[in-house]
Amino acid sequence: MARWYDVLAGERVYAVGRDVAISALRLGSGDRVLDVGCGTGLNFGRLLDSVGPMGRVVGVDRSPAMLGVARRKFPELDRVVLIHADATQLPRDRLIEAAAPATAYDAVLFTYSLSLMPQWPIAWRQATALLRDGGRVAVVDMQLPVGRARLAAPAARIACALGGSDPTARPWELLEREASDVESWSLRGGHIQVRVGIRSPP
Repeated sequence: MARWYDVLAGERVYAVGRDVAISALRLGSGDRVLDVGCGTGLNFGRLLDSVGPMGRVVGVDRSPAMLGVARRKFPELDRVVLIHADATQLPRDRLIEAAAPATAYDAVLFTYSLSLMPQWPIAWRQATALLRDGGRVAVVDMQLPVGRARLAAPAARIACALGGSDPTARPWELLEREASDVESWSLRGGHIQVRVGIRSPP
């Protein structure tokens, strides 16, 4: 599915979550960003524009095929580092090496990825432990639409099922509990939930 993912991903609906989250991370020139569950690199263009020529984007995904697509799209591997790993078993030493000369990340981003993982709280804690003190974290994920938008719930349920997402997971609630200065957005009739905050490592 990787070669067709960008066509099938529904970016006309879901790109807004990426845009809002990456803007709210307030990235600066030279920042290091960890994109967990990066897939084919749909966030990379926005992230590279934000961190500038001295910054770095490190993408982690468990699918070699998805990473292969991302590598072909973004050949500037000095600024983009791709790591094949399960998000619940992150290779800490390798990720710290990828952030060099920094020793921690300025931001961690999860877009439509945590709800794909049965053990997503493990992925959350392993990734956010790599943040610098005062680093920012963003979660973008899905639930079924609410209010008047409930009429679109059957279509949203199908989209979640096709992508393997659990619309009842609500991973943004963990960010709300464990981060400070949390900003929140409910988009597309509540279907897309975005949370961004500051989380210092434990």
